[in-house]
Amino acid sequence: MRYNRGMQKLSKKSLIVFDLDGTLAPSKSPLEADMSRALVALLKQKKVAVIGGGSYDQFKKQLLAPFKCPPELLKHFFIFPTTSMAFYRYNKGWKEVYRKVLKESEKKRIMRAFEEVYKEVGYVHPKKVWGTVIEDRITQMSFSPLGQRVVDELGSKKGIALKEKWKKENNPLRLKMARLLGKKLKNFEVRAGGITTIDVTRKGIDKGYGVRQIEKHLHVPIRDMVFIGDALYKGGNDAAAKKSGVQTIATSGPKETIGIIKKIID
Repeated sequence: MRYNRGMQKLSKKSLIVFDLDGTLAPSKSPLEADMSRALVALLKQKKVAVIGGGSYDQFKKQLLAPFKCPPELLKHFFIFPTTSMAFYRYNKGWKEVYRKVLKESEKKRIMRAFEEVYKEVGYVHPKKVWGTVIEDRITQMSFSPLGQRVVDELGSKKGIALKEKWKKENNPLRLKMARLLGKKLKNFEVRAGGITTIDVTRKGIDKGYGVRQIEKHLHVPIRDMVFIGDALYKGGNDAAAKKSGVQTIATSGPKETIGIIKKIID
């Protein structure tokens, strides 16, 4: 498998960093029982951090609620929602370490830019959407063409299938929209992430920034970390992690991620 080479060296890493959607769990879907067990086994040996584009509320629903982990191990588990614009750690409950909130003026500017880009590319919203198309995640603004609740309301199988269908038919348009937004929002970071999303954060906020925040707050050198994600390819929303100098492993999805975890702890 792709990750066999150098696995002995990886077993010596003290902190494992994961992407969330597409790496630990399907898009906006709950952590499954086998992944929960694998992470508990990993936490007995390593510190673990998770960086994802979702809001803190999404992390709680998707990752923390289904995670069956003894409280004594959670002190080694760290979460960085909205692409590391926020950081939470466990101490008799989940505590906020920092949260970089977008100003109302910034949010309005982002919304205006989206409206301008819709007109420029002739974008027509689908007739049916499930929830808000542009979600205010407090620290990040996120566009999801089918609505933020499509997976919640239709279930993982149908919801993800619809998202994959939209991506197959519209991904070049999504990438064009992201490029145009980037030109209009020069003081912000614009990324095409997940299956259908476009995320907007402050300039310099990406997964490379997240890795550096982990080093700063957890006092673990980047050389002692490894980052595992499903979108490390050029243009993927995990690729920015490489800018930090962290070692990376690409995964095709949660099933392969479990295999990687087993190799690390074995």
